[in-house]
Amino acid sequence: MKLVTIAKPGKYTLGVKTERGIIDIEEALREQAADFPVPQEVMAVIEGGQAAVEALDSYVASLKSEDASYVHNEANIALGPCVSQPNKIICVGLNYRKHAEETNAPIPEYPILFNKFNNALAGHGQDIVIPKVTRRLDYEAELVIVIGKTTKNVAKEHALEHVFGYACANDLSARDLQKRTVQWLLGKSCDGFCPLGPYLVTADETGDPNTLAIRTIVNGEVRQHSNTSDMIFACDEIVSYVSAHMTLVPGDIILTGTPEGVVIDMPKERRVYLQPGDEVTIEIEKLGSLTNRFIEEN
Repeated sequence: MKLVTIAKPGKYTLGVKTERGIIDIEEALREQAADFPVPQEVMAVIEGGQAAVEALDSYVASLKSEDASYVHNEANIALGPCVSQPNKIICVGLNYRKHAEETNAPIPEYPILFNKFNNALAGHGQDIVIPKVTRRLDYEAELVIVIGKTTKNVAKEHALEHVFGYACANDLSARDLQKRTVQWLLGKSCDGFCPLGPYLVTADETGDPNTLAIRTIVNGEVRQHSNTSDMIFACDEIVSYVSAHMTLVPGDIILTGTPEGVVIDMPKERRVYLQPGDEVTIEIEKLGSLTNRFIEEN
């Protein structure tokens, strides 16, 4: 199942992507009530787990949605971040082997963790403001793990059983702010620096998260082109490692690192950072394409 967050004035509601279009669950329930509880927000689906997914799937299957008013062309609706209220946004740095080699950095012995905050969340199609405080805004295509169960000290062999699904993200990074001190936080957590979506794809539909093609396209030019199989720490290792240090809860998201090809690691004469008017698309196999345009701060 592919879930979306529909952005409406003052609130987010739940949508489900189908071959017919995006079904707005709130609008559908007004026209066709259900005989059982149906979640109406993405966080409720994540927290409800398999039972919530099955209830939502049954309800969608029952809808006679040809020409229905609650079925929308995806291009005509505004989307919010596909996980709207994560308790934690955890990021893994330097987690692709070729990226580490590109930077002449040693291969990490342990996952390098840092975080973002909810102010960084943005949706597919949303304009991202380039803050005046940076002149070196960079893109980073990343696979996102979305936690589906309360998780503490989970063994690697069982870690993926605790994953609800996966999504695309752009770990936007203001390199001048990131490098200002030894702490990366400032360069990673400006407003809108974590576009997420367009879809939250359930784990069963995604399959093996460690064999997915991943790309970044800037103004039509492919800048990053890799596969999650190049990750140093695979998804199960990451979830297990993080859960040994903190309790993960449903809706927590983990950005798993970026491949080679970011601006900062290009030869100096080729470094052109993101500018107003640029359009960046993050593509991950089975998870869709996340596109954002960048604008100047007023």
